[in-house]
Amino acid sequence: MAEKDHLNLIITGHIDNGKSTTMGHFLMDLGVVDERTIASHAAESEKTGKGDTFKYAWVMDNIKDERERGITIDLAFQKFETKKFFFTLIDAPGHRDFIKNMITGASEADCAVLVLSAKEGETDTAVAPGGQAREHAFLLRTLGVKQLVVAINKMDAVDYKEEGYNAAVKKGTALIRSVGYKVDAVPFIPVSGWKGDNLVKRSDNMSWYKGKTLLEAFDDFKADEKPIGKPLRVPIQDVYTITGVGTVPVGRVETGKMAPGDKIIVMPSGSVGEIKSIETHHTAMPSAQAGDNIGFNLRGIDKKDIKRGDVLGTPDKPPQVAKEFKAQIIVIHHPTALAPGYTPVMHCHTAQVAATITEFLQKMNPATGAVEEENPKFLKVGDSAMVKIRPVRPTPIETFQEFPELGRFALRDMGATIAAGVVKEISEEYNP
Repeated sequence: MAEKDHLNLIITGHIDNGKSTTMGHFLMDLGVVDERTIASHAAESEKTGKGDTFKYAWVMDNIKDERERGITIDLAFQKFETKKFFFTLIDAPGHRDFIKNMITGASEADCAVLVLSAKEGETDTAVAPGGQAREHAFLLRTLGVKQLVVAINKMDAVDYKEEGYNAAVKKGTALIRSVGYKVDAVPFIPVSGWKGDNLVKRSDNMSWYKGKTLLEAFDDFKADEKPIGKPLRVPIQDVYTITGVGTVPVGRVETGKMAPGDKIIVMPSGSVGEIKSIETHHTAMPSAQAGDNIGFNLRGIDKKDIKRGDVLGTPDKPPQVAKEFKAQIIVIHHPTALAPGYTPVMHCHTAQVAATITEFLQKMNPATGAVEEENPKFLKVGDSAMVKIRPVRPTPIETFQEFPELGRFALRDMGATIAAGVVKEISEEYNP
C-alpha cells in the first residue's frame, strides 16, 4: 500500500472553549491515547482540586506548569492517523502570551480546526473584536491555511438542541466569511469534547444532524503537492559545531531538493559551498526534499557565515534578500494605533529582526481586499493594509506568491502579536 500523505493540523479557538478537551477525547476515542492515561490524568486532576474536568485536556497539556494553570502554553504535538492521512496535531495556545507559538505553528499547518462553543455568550466573546477565535481565524487565513473545519463544541451544555447549534453556526459563519473563507467549503460539526459526541463516533443525541463526524471530516482534507520542483530553500534553525565533523546547520527543507555534492549558497552572506552529507535523526540520507527536517554538513562555508534565520539555496537561483518590501498586513492587537515609523520585531520563517513600517500605502477591506483609503495616517486593530517594511538589516524573505513558506511573517511588540502579514513584492533587494 502506498504511504499515506502527511498533514499538519492545528487546533485553534478561544481559551476555555474546549480545544484541548475536544482533541484529548478525540485521541482517546481513536485509540491513540489509552484509557489508563486518561484515568491517571483524571486522578491527578482530582488532586489539584479541579475535579476531573481537565482529564482529556491533559493529553495535550502535558507540561506541569500548564496543568497547574489550566491553560495550554507550548505547542503540544500528537500524531494520529485516519483512513487517508497521517496527521500531526498542533494544539495552538489560545492565550495571547503564547500566540507567538501559534504563528510558528500556523505557518506549518496544512489545515485547521476552529473550536467554538455552543454555550450562550461564550462564542460572542470569542468572535468579538479582541476575541481569540477572531484573531486565530484572521491569522490562519493570512498565513495561508486554506482548509478549515469548525467544531461547535459543548453541545451537551445546550442539551444537544439544534437551536443552540444553529445560533453558534450563524456567528461562526459571519466570522469566517469576514476573514475571507468560502463558507460553503467549511463544515460546521456539532460535538461534545467532554462527552465525546461526533468526534469519532456518530452521536445518538443529535439525530437532527446529518453531516460528518470530526474524524470523517478530516479525511475530506486535501494534501498539497510538495513543492519539490521549486528552487531549493532551507531556512536555518540552528547551527551546531560537532567535533570531528565541523559545522552542522539544521533546518527544514521548505522547497526543492538537495543531495551531497550539490553546490549551495547561504544568504545573506553570499557564501558558496557544497553539501558534504545530510542526515535526519542520526541516519545518513542520500538526498532531502521539501518537508524534510534535516541536519547537514557543508564544505567551504565558515561558521561565521551561517546562522539562524539565514536561508540556503542554489547559486543559480539564490534566495532573495530584502532591504525593503511591500506587504499586506492585518493589525491584530495594539492598545492605540500604528503610525509610520513604528518598529516592532518581525518573525519570518526562522528569522527574527527588528523592522520599521516606513510607509502606509493603502487601507483595504480585510474580507474583500478592496482599497478603502490611500496613504492612511494610522492603522488600528482590525485594519488590513498594504505597507512598506524595512528590516534593520537585510533579511532573506520571498514573496508569498512564489514561496508561501517564506513569505509570511508576524510583527510582535511588548509580548504580543501586533500584526500578521504576507510579502507582496521585494521593493529593494540586497546583493552581497
